[in-house]
Amino acid sequence: MRLPTVDDVERLIPRPDDFTSRARGTGLSARVGIVLGVAFGICFLTGLWSHVQYDPPGWLPIGPQPTQLYRITQGTHVITGIASIPLILVKLWSVFPRLFIRPPRGPRALLVEALERASIGALVGASIFMLASGLLNIAQWYPWDFSFRATHYAVAWVAIGSLLVHIAVKLPVIRQALGAPLDEGTDDGPNDSPDERPTDDDLLTRRTVLGGALVSAGLAALLTAGQTVPFLRKISVFAVRDGEGPQGLPINRTAKAAGADETAMDPNFVLELIVGGTTMTFDREQLAALPQQTHRLPIACVEGWSRNAEWTGVSVRDLIALAGADPRSDIVVRSLQTKGAFGVSVLPKQFVEDPRTMLALELNGETLSLDHGYPCRIIAPNRPGVLQTKWVQQLEVRS
Repeated sequence: MRLPTVDDVERLIPRPDDFTSRARGTGLSARVGIVLGVAFGICFLTGLWSHVQYDPPGWLPIGPQPTQLYRITQGTHVITGIASIPLILVKLWSVFPRLFIRPPRGPRALLVEALERASIGALVGASIFMLASGLLNIAQWYPWDFSFRATHYAVAWVAIGSLLVHIAVKLPVIRQALGAPLDEGTDDGPNDSPDERPTDDDLLTRRTVLGGALVSAGLAALLTAGQTVPFLRKISVFAVRDGEGPQGLPINRTAKAAGADETAMDPNFVLELIVGGTTMTFDREQLAALPQQTHRLPIACVEGWSRNAEWTGVSVRDLIALAGADPRSDIVVRSLQTKGAFGVSVLPKQFVEDPRTMLALELNGETLSLDHGYPCRIIAPNRPGVLQTKWVQQLEVRS
């Protein structure tokens, strides 16, 4: 029995010429790539902004204005990410035959080809990771041990960097493809030569693929946007939250899941307010006896959903003033929760100074439910939802 040779194996691997569909081609790839690049760019920038809002650098103090900013940027981030999924699938399908181009001869040409393929591999791998991990985060399913936020942020730079390199390398090809009609021949296969004009069916196929990609991306965006845009909620079947829930607001994490269900309902609960070496305590009745304010503010989560609600409670600025604290102070907020992240957060001074930032006791005219943060929670304009700390147990004013 003869063992297979390299030539035998090579003959089993398809060549680009074996893919004869006219629906593929550089013209299609370039046009889909432009739309995908725009979607990726918007998704990257809004994701970068989301990361900054979680942990703002000292040179960029993010404040409570505009109130709806995080709601808009994070909603846009999720919508463009989901819209990118059908686009990247069509893009990969259109360039799939090029995967089987045989490597060139000569060490220099081989090195250039290897570097180009490595950059494309990094782009494809990073893009798929970003979209897949983003979808799992929206669904709140984390089948991994690493930090989603840190890893998602790091890989985003890999994706956008490799995308820019890819565009720079392929710019002459892109310009040529965009300068020619979509139905003009390309160099992707034997049927794309200028001497063999495509038939009407061929042209329809190529245009249909492009149109289908754009329509699919648009539908994906439309069927997701309702979790951010209220009047689209009834048709947004892809939205992970429909905007409904107890007291008219969705819940991401219950008190039981956070390990706060028993301590939050303790009748001996007191809120600790620490200023310097002084600690003041307030039970819930005392907090309710203080001057109350009501404001309509959005709550927006990293999953992309958001909703306005009416919050009633004590202004944080007024509360710390009772202990003689300067309202231009950062506050460390500690929760009763014992499970999960963000049990401790920092409320920067620019939020403390805003009278709408409050220790909320009521939601939409009713006492906070346990899962919405009873006995009290932080609510502030233009803050990510996970930083609107629930089940607040301690406020420590930083000097």
